[in-house]
Amino acid sequence: MKIAITGGTGFVGKELTRLLHMQGWEIYILTRHPKQSSLGITYVEWLTERAAPEKQLEGIDAFVNLAGASINAGRWSDKQKKEIYDSRITATNEVLRILKALEKKPEALVNASAVGIYPNSDSYTYTETSTNFGDDFLAKTVFDWERLADQAKELGIRVAYGRFGIILGKDDGALPLMALPYKLFGGGTVGSGKQWLSWVHVYDVARAIQFAIETKTLEGPFNVTAPNPQRMKEFGKELAKALGRPHWIPVPSFALETALGEKSRLVLEGQRVLPVVLQQHGFEFTFPHLQSALADLYK
Repeated sequence: MKIAITGGTGFVGKELTRLLHMQGWEIYILTRHPKQSSLGITYVEWLTERAAPEKQLEGIDAFVNLAGASINAGRWSDKQKKEIYDSRITATNEVLRILKALEKKPEALVNASAVGIYPNSDSYTYTETSTNFGDDFLAKTVFDWERLADQAKELGIRVAYGRFGIILGKDDGALPLMALPYKLFGGGTVGSGKQWLSWVHVYDVARAIQFAIETKTLEGPFNVTAPNPQRMKEFGKELAKALGRPHWIPVPSFALETALGEKSRLVLEGQRVLPVVLQQHGFEFTFPHLQSALADLYK
């Protein structure tokens, strides 16, 4: 299959590229800074004045849109929040323009999204049928992102958006920052410890995206979270065990609120989110349990 990927040089994009390349897919990575193409991977310039990526993408079977500024970098200033929002909207608008320009439309658009669309709750369980959405910055960003991607349906393209949970990878994403205090023998419960953490191994994220491309009956939102979310206190204990470190020094909420401001809600609050759509369509997680996921990452 021929596939175009935006955000292909990012955390999830690299894992997806690795997975599909191993299976012989023909991959086109859209980037502002294209480099020398290699066997099976072509770098296509986009989002620059001279770029015309549609000329190289005719005949693609699917489009995956992962582009957007990281929500993990630094404290959320007004400038950074604008960049987080605008980067997603700008990229998705350009994806729509490219799709309209293609003579032969791809069968599917798989767009990134996030479980941050759901309200924070210690007691409620969210699935794809949940219609109560949050009202904070991240929820509004994700809501607008999904609605924009949905416009590809008007072109006869199947649209699915993967609502990613906390993606675990050894060297990227949130896990290295979460692991650092433990590596320094200072890890412990963050905040109340009762908040839910809907996590997922990065390998399963890549597999879920491929599954969404190949499963023609899968459309709309699909939660990309392992089927066994953990409360933060239990997550910390498992992380400490995987690293061979103690779990003992708590991190009070006020300290994180002072250090991170509004962004502290990402770790002090959470949602219990289940991947019902993926499982109903027959997807099986390689790492359904946290212990096995961490064991793989720190083997």
